[in-house]
Amino acid sequence: MRIGAHRFGVALACMAVVAPACVDAEESFDTEHIFGFMIGTDIGNVGEREFQTQTTSRLGNGGAAFRALEHEVAIELVPLPNLRVEVGGTASLHDITGVPDIGDRRQFNFQGASLDLRYRLLSRERAPFGFTIAAELHGDRIGETSGAKGRMYGTEFTLAFDRELIPNFAIGAVNLTYQPEWARFEVGGASEKSSTVGAAFAGLVRVRPNVLLGGEMRYFRHYEGIGLGEFSGQALFVGPTAYFQLSERSRLTMSWSMQAWGRPAGAGGNLDLVNFERHHARLIFGVNF
Repeated sequence: MRIGAHRFGVALACMAVVAPACVDAEESFDTEHIFGFMIGTDIGNVGEREFQTQTTSRLGNGGAAFRALEHEVAIELVPLPNLRVEVGGTASLHDITGVPDIGDRRQFNFQGASLDLRYRLLSRERAPFGFTIAAELHGDRIGETSGAKGRMYGTEFTLAFDRELIPNFAIGAVNLTYQPEWARFEVGGASEKSSTVGAAFAGLVRVRPNVLLGGEMRYFRHYEGIGLGEFSGQALFVGPTAYFQLSERSRLTMSWSMQAWGRPAGAGGNLDLVNFERHHARLIFGVNF
């Protein structure tokens, strides 16, 4: 864990040094893409189009070896004022050995497709804070955690808030989420329903005109059933985030988060590795076209 954190810090320092200093600072923050695991309230300008790739790695799940990687390719459009639409497809890689209740497997598959809709209700330019509602719908043929084949459907509803704490220098954000999910697995025909609620907080500061550094803290509670039925566990994730404006049209976001505390229902310990992973990492690259 110490080695991973050191490498992440070295990567951030290198990117901050080599990022082009000629990119001019904007008059204010554009929070649409600056966070790693959270979302901002900005939407973009009407007619704007973007291509984005997002790679998410999840490591450690109460067994000898658990590694899951998802790579999403998406197109983002802003067809109307305050409305953003994103359509994406995801491929996944699983390498699992010795994890309780999950079969051992090493595989690469097309996982599924998603639709992300965001609508901004309040702009920071006209209100004390920005406020956006978002709904991401996804349908998968591969389980996100287990890698098992089946039919999986889910939605993530998000209420996003952000505010400039110090104009053009520091920004803070809050996300409130609700994620109901349903799955029916191919082998055995078993079905599962679950839901997760969460609250996340982030802060970033501008260290260079084209570089933002900060961190994110996310707290989740997991339940059986899509209606927040039986409580099954909780976890707190914390870690750094860095945003780089590589050029006028391209950007890069790097984020790493580890489970700092957690507890499954009916058990002791300081981590919940039954319902959540030990580490999350994310790399996002986007370009306007």
